[in-house]
Amino acid sequence: MNALEIKNLNKTFDGFELKNINLELPKGYILGYVGQNGAGKTTTIKLIMNQLKKDSGVIKVFGKSYEDGEEVYKDMIGFIGDECYFPINFTLKDVINTLKDFYTSFDESKFNEYAGKWNLPYKKKIKEFSKGMKVKLSFASILSRNTKLLLLDEPTSGLDPVVRNEVLEILQEYIADGEKSVLFSTHITSDLEKITDYLFFINNGEKVFYDITENVLENHLLVKGGLDDLTEELKEKLIGYKSSNFGFEGLIDSKNREYISKDLLVEKPSMDDIVIFYINGKRDQ
Repeated sequence: MNALEIKNLNKTFDGFELKNINLELPKGYILGYVGQNGAGKTTTIKLIMNQLKKDSGVIKVFGKSYEDGEEVYKDMIGFIGDECYFPINFTLKDVINTLKDFYTSFDESKFNEYAGKWNLPYKKKIKEFSKGMKVKLSFASILSRNTKLLLLDEPTSGLDPVVRNEVLEILQEYIADGEKSVLFSTHITSDLEKITDYLFFINNGEKVFYDITENVLENHLLVKGGLDDLTEELKEKLIGYKSSNFGFEGLIDSKNREYISKDLLVEKPSMDDIVIFYINGKRDQ
């Protein structure tokens, strides 16, 4: 059974259209959901949580749809965004009481264990917490419930590298038993390279590609050369490129390596390179 299945998902609103999204996330894996702001990442997450109503399509979490039972469905899902969703005047005690009321699977002793491990202060109000402390509070609230699917919408945005690394370690621990999965939406592509098993790239509401992360990195090449090397034949094969008076740089599918002349410099692209060239396309300066 897959942790998450999305079939033919469509949603239109406010001049934006999410078009025919299909994906499967197996148990025990992390999926990177990547795209620029406004591409449809947050919309997809809201549809999974039923905060938005889909126009058509099927969404199942561990084989269950929202229509099968709201309480069971929501209890399986944990969500963490780029902002802490608890009221800023809450203390940890207030958070505990709220979680007790909302979730039958909430385990107070487990919450206290995480709060102690991450040095979260019990007497301070959330508005006094640092960004990193707020993110850890969100994780403590999720990990102290029996969640099975973790939905992350830019949770590492604005965090320093040390805390970001700690968050990535938390995610690896979360899926370690092979029974839980994570959908991780972020624009910090270095995080995706480190931790994801699969990548789904969305642009303007449509799928660009969906593959194993390692395959995405292996199936693309970064090529650089002078303007004389940028032939019409090569232009046609490049996924995207940018040129200037000094030369050009472009992205090509590795299956088209025969079109790369020996005069060109060939490098392994970063995830940033891949995303940028797919989005910006072919540009002459």
